Amino acid sequence: MLRYIYAHDLHRHPDLARSMFQDRACQFRDRLGWPVEVDAQGQERDGYDALDPLYVIWQNADGRHGGSMRFLPTTGPTMVNDHFTHVLGGGTVVSPLIWECTRFCLSRDAGSTVAAALMLGGGEIMTGFGIRHFVGVFDKRMTRIYRAIGASPEVLGSQGEGRDQVSVGLWDFTAEARARVAVRARISPAISRRWFDRDFGGAIRPMFAKSA
Repeated sequence: MLRYIYAHDLHRHPDLARSMFQDRACQFRDRLGWPVEVDAQGQERDGYDALDPLYVIWQNADGRHGGSMRFLPTTGPTMVNDHFTHVLGGGTVVSPLIWECTRFCLSRDAGSTVAAALMLGGGEIMTGFGIRHFVGVFDKRMTRIYRAIGASPEVLGSQGEGRDQVSVGLWDFTAEARARVAVRARISPAISRRWFDRDFGGAIRPMFAKSA
């Protein structure tokens, strides 16, 4: 099932949080060879995890992490604006209606529907928080995954060639896209919305940080 958890509440879900950060180390350091920081417990975190982001997490039946994404408003620090403005020709993305999505991670044993389920969760955040777009940085390998899910972004800029290509994309979430992704995730829109409402209890916490 999908869970929506702020960083400050991760301590309430220790097994889920620990396995998420361990899976991030496995994916980003071990499989992709990124120069990320991994602690003595084998968990990968960066400075953006300290900014109280909202995580969308697929929780397996055993309570452990199956996949996740991390969200922050673009009115505060983001990877795109802090490290990838060169991909946008020097521009930035700052709007209370656009959030950044980062750290798209799947566990080694993630089922074939988990990636689509995470995208469906992202769409619930858009709807629930009144967000119009997500922005994110992705590499070439993710292009195929997004296409398979049925949630390809509008590409705002790219640099590099082949497997080294890095792009910045912008996602929206129309009713048609939601229906398409729900089919691929094998989750009914009604159940997806129920999971979102369960974790927020009908109350949405504002997440519009002041501009840095």
